Amino acid sequence: MQAESFIVKGGQTLKGIIQPQGAKNEVLQILSAVLLTPEKITVDNIPGIVDVDKMLSLLKGLGVKISTITPSKYEFQASDLDLDYLFSPKYYEDARRIRGSVMLLGPLLSRYKKAYIPKPGGDKIGRRRIDTHINGFLKLGATVEYDEVQDSYYLSGTKLKGDFILMDEISVTGTANLLMAAVLTPGKTTIYNAACEPYVQQLCKLLVKMGARIQGIGSNMLTISGVEQLGTAEHSVLPDMIEIGSFIGMAAMTQSDITIDGIEPNQLGIIPQTFERLGIALEIKEKQLKVFGSQPYEIQTFIDGSILTIYDSPWPGFTPDLMSIILVVATQAKGSILIHQKMFESRLFFVDKLIDMGAQIILCDPHRATVIGLDRASTLRGIEMSSPDIRAGVSLLIAAMSAEGESIIHNIQQIDRGYQNIDGRLNKMGASIKRTVIQ
Repeated sequence: MQAESFIVKGGQTLKGIIQPQGAKNEVLQILSAVLLTPEKITVDNIPGIVDVDKMLSLLKGLGVKISTITPSKYEFQASDLDLDYLFSPKYYEDARRIRGSVMLLGPLLSRYKKAYIPKPGGDKIGRRRIDTHINGFLKLGATVEYDEVQDSYYLSGTKLKGDFILMDEISVTGTANLLMAAVLTPGKTTIYNAACEPYVQQLCKLLVKMGARIQGIGSNMLTISGVEQLGTAEHSVLPDMIEIGSFIGMAAMTQSDITIDGIEPNQLGIIPQTFERLGIALEIKEKQLKVFGSQPYEIQTFIDGSILTIYDSPWPGFTPDLMSIILVVATQAKGSILIHQKMFESRLFFVDKLIDMGAQIILCDPHRATVIGLDRASTLRGIEMSSPDIRAGVSLLIAAMSAEGESIIHNIQQIDRGYQNIDGRLNKMGASIKRTVIQ
């Protein structure tokens, strides 16, 4: 398959209504959970993105029966799995290409008492160790062998037993993995310092529908009483709050007034307030969020007048997946801001492309960048660039849409990993994005 690129004509104003896709970070957990039962699991609002396609391929390889009800609704039944697939060259290659494959460990260990995975891939945004996952499995009584040559993990769970797990970091995927391992493990398991993002809460709600016994949903302490088996259930994936935040930033940068329809306001956390601190005017009514991007926006300061700092932190703090968007949006604001990306040390390494486009940014170190807003007095200029990861890719797309002239963005498969038909959906609103293969 030839690599595709975007040719973006900047300066186009968007208008109309756009619907967010299902949440990428949730659906990969939900798809892993179907392995916990031989009964049917129905999942709705599944986004058509590359990472979902990769996860579905892994499930099919394992022997999960998958039926398509609608383009976004699937039925799964993991009644007769082929565990030999875990040790095939195809599984080795496919599992390495998606970070979400790590969440197959918990369900397989819990139900089948064994699991194997090569070190998973994903975005190149810094070190993303899986020690938190492995240490949790060890606390439950699993044995783990690490193959340095294959860079792979072999797990055995023949003597699993509930225990108290104090997680050394607030990991969303780590919490999900340990949850899925614990629901079929005898005894009581307590996960303390657990992530409590809506993604994890949604996984808990599905597991409870399946018959799991979980207390403390929405908090940082989850208590799981193991059951012998889980049953059938139906689930609907939440609207993607990262895509919603991306659309807010896109409207502001392109000076567009748009409506984002089908949101869940109580699941957005401080995302709207954070964009409002950049001066962007928003209005939320029921399940709609209106962005008044045609208005100039000015970055607020702290109460004492000092420069505003926005940083990422675990839920209910501001999600790291929107830090790249915030940075881009700040380039056309009035005022200055310090962006502090705490969780990943390589996530700000796309700012050189924004500087080439005319943005005024000082990269202080791998974690911090100071942005001096141009107040729309000077527009960015189109350049040729490449997308390093999902979120930086969309940030560069937003920059290109606001820029003067034409931009070319290569490596857009990174964007496709997390955003469904993003060019087609935005073109319907007035954007000019052409998908092409550039030789």
